[in-house]
Amino acid sequence: MKLILTAAVEKLGLAGDVVEVKDGYGRNFLLPQGYAIAWTRGAEKQIEGIKRARDAREVRDAEHAQELRDQLEELSVSITARTSESGQLFGAVTANDVVQAVRKAGGPALDRRSIEFSKPVKNTGEHVVGIKLHDSVNAHLRVEVVAA
Repeated sequence: MKLILTAAVEKLGLAGDVVEVKDGYGRNFLLPQGYAIAWTRGAEKQIEGIKRARDAREVRDAEHAQELRDQLEELSVSITARTSESGQLFGAVTANDVVQAVRKAGGPALDRRSIEFSKPVKNTGEHVVGIKLHDSVNAHLRVEVVAA
């Protein structure tokens, strides 16, 4: 089965790559999860757009990643969430919440898949969130979760 990847898949390829996979893997995993679209001549034209979007989000090199790390570690990020009276969240803080809070605080645009939680954030207070910027560069962001 021939597919066009819409997101990076470990040990397979990056967004915009045309890959040949077994039918079951493509039909049962890649397509339902939204990691790929079926290859057609019409879809072939979308590859440039996918690659442009990937390049805009991608960290260029380790030096650029170090600059982003310094910028993120200086940033003060606050997320408001609905909580119970005891300070427990109704749900948890997601990677999308962190990305939006960083953008709102004036930080760089991040990919939600680069956010790494050591454990789920389910209560108010200050938490440390990991961000994988490059193979060799990780950033630690302090996030303050406050009650709405």
